[in-house]
Amino acid sequence: MKILVVVDMQNDFIDMALGTKEAVAIVPNVVKKITDGDWDKIYVTYDTHGEGYMETSEGKNLPVPHCIKGSKGWELNVEVESALQAVNCPVVKVEKPTFGSVRLAELVGEDVAKEKCSVELIGLCTDICVVSNALLLKANYPELPIALDSACVAAVTPETNEAALATMKMCQIQIL
Repeated sequence: MKILVVVDMQNDFIDMALGTKEAVAIVPNVVKKITDGDWDKIYVTYDTHGEGYMETSEGKNLPVPHCIKGSKGWELNVEVESALQAVNCPVVKVEKPTFGSVRLAELVGEDVAKEKCSVELIGLCTDICVVSNALLLKANYPELPIALDSACVAAVTPETNEAALATMKMCQIQIL
């Protein structure tokens, strides 16, 4: 089973509250990866916060309200959303209140228990949420082949993107 994990391709991370030109630049690559891949299942994570975000530990350390559930910033980029609607495989939405998703790891674990799987990750931000989810998956399923397409990720800065890619490579995640 070929699984694609699309991490947090939400408006706030692309061109709104925490957007970057690098995030905007990967959108066409992400769309192509979604539509051109022969995926058996796609998981899509949504960074999800509530109105009390600024009182959370994350909000105190990253004092920029973002991905407030129900807001335009929380929604997927329209091009990514259209690509996901066009695929012929199950697309599973996973809301996550923090960087890494324990629920995503559980869902992938259900797939791994049924049949041989491989996982590829793409999305935002390489240095926070992508690396967190990649390492959670690797820690839970050390024999699961996990890859990341470097043309389909972006980070807070180009430097932290390279650092995150190096970290994942050292943890035996294949960087494409």
